[in-house]
Amino acid sequence: MSAIERVVCVWLPDWPIVADGSNPEGARATAVVAGGKVVACSAAARALGVRRGMRLRQATGRAPGLRLSERDVAGEARCFEPVLQYLEQHVAPRWEVVRPGLLVLPARGPARYFGGEQALADRITEAVAAVGFAARVGVADTVFAAALAARQGRIVPAGGTPRFLAPYPVGVLGRPELAVLLSRMGLATLGAFAALPGTKVTARFGADGAAAHRTARGLEARGPSTRAPGQDLTVAHGFEPAGTLLEPVAFAAKELARRLHERLAAAGAVCARMEVAVELAGSGGQGKRLTRLWRHEGKLSELAVAERVRWQLTAWQETGALTDDGGEAAGIVRLALRPEGLSAATGRQQLLFGGRSATAEMEAAAARLQAMLGHDAVTRVESGGGRGPAERAIRVAFGDVPPESRLPDGPWPGRLPAPYPAWVPDRPERAQLLDAQGDSVAVSARLVLSAPPARLLVKGRRPAAVQGWAGPWPALEQWWNTDRARRLIRMQVVTEPGPAWLLVLEQSQWWAEAHYG
Repeated sequence: MSAIERVVCVWLPDWPIVADGSNPEGARATAVVAGGKVVACSAAARALGVRRGMRLRQATGRAPGLRLSERDVAGEARCFEPVLQYLEQHVAPRWEVVRPGLLVLPARGPARYFGGEQALADRITEAVAAVGFAARVGVADTVFAAALAARQGRIVPAGGTPRFLAPYPVGVLGRPELAVLLSRMGLATLGAFAALPGTKVTARFGADGAAAHRTARGLEARGPSTRAPGQDLTVAHGFEPAGTLLEPVAFAAKELARRLHERLAAAGAVCARMEVAVELAGSGGQGKRLTRLWRHEGKLSELAVAERVRWQLTAWQETGALTDDGGEAAGIVRLALRPEGLSAATGRQQLLFGGRSATAEMEAAAARLQAMLGHDAVTRVESGGGRGPAERAIRVAFGDVPPESRLPDGPWPGRLPAPYPAWVPDRPERAQLLDAQGDSVAVSARLVLSAPPARLLVKGRRPAAVQGWAGPWPALEQWWNTDRARRLIRMQVVTEPGPAWLLVLEQSQWWAEAHYG
């Protein structure tokens, strides 16, 4: 897509809310959250002051009855697939998916066919409505401007993109640190930022600042293609026999994503779009071919590319696209990733004398182990938020993107202080904390023990005498959500033969959450 080509953008408002099964225009205030922040909210929630990017505590404070649900990006992609298929059949092929709920398409050819950009926008709106959803359409000179125009349902005249962008605050560029710095310099709008000389911006802010400056000026963030004539950077993997299970195909996508990034790095390029293509087995030797374009802009890591391939495969499977002409399930014989819209890469520092870094060696070793033992057999630990030790350590399959539903890091009043437990089970083990009479130790609302602890029984272990304890400490979690609210009481207990245990009391039941070795 060249810098002067017109772009049409289709935006389905509040798509995470829609994909969750809620009505974005209903009377119930609802919000979809990820990482402890609101990513989408209904009109009723917005009327109460809830906004995207707001932390949960602030959002629930403004809307006490707010219905919350965790974000499921893969589910959003699956729900969005029928919309894409209908648009491909009734409007134009080769749509680019920026994310589920946001699409872009070169406007020139379809606009000529339908009789103008306004006619094309009307046609798209009618097509999305036929599937049962509402959409807004914007047209401008760049993808960024078209996405902003879509929120207003506006067609920006050709050449008028810089003027259209000028009043917007610099925060819409999606670069928080740059936006803060520009605001401190008195450059609060895109127009003021665009007025700076390009050479000065590059010298002061580097390649990323230069890309943001091009965006503010109404140009595509990256320059024209750097691909040499005849150069093909497509990576592919064949399956023999045909793959009928998605897990092996998704695992192969991880290797293809790595090879794709290596080829792009060797060519000194990044791509604006990535085509995911699968070929299905056919009875006559020639099966069906499915393709989908995902917006890349050089920002997706190997893990993110592999994750989008997984979403797409799952969406095709659930919509019945992975079938032959007779409607029977067809295996995948070939998976390919093809980069499009190449431009010069800004570069990345490599080892001084060549070779692979220790990180690259570790990634290669982990991939070989996963090939032998299975995708979930090799995991890495990600740090998360929360008060308990089990909440703070998240295991993610190596090569996967951390789940967006994990708790955000930050201040957690009541968090367990150091030193931390040496061992944390996958699930808390059932326990009994008894007094000298053999009765279970209870904790009152004022955090007073019913009797001094005397014995501790943990499932699968011998009873132990209690030598000392610390606590109890209360934790009232998600008090704003009546469905998920939890009242926990934690205690540290030292037993006679050892070790020291971390116990948690919930709904009159003691659990062994961890021990200190």
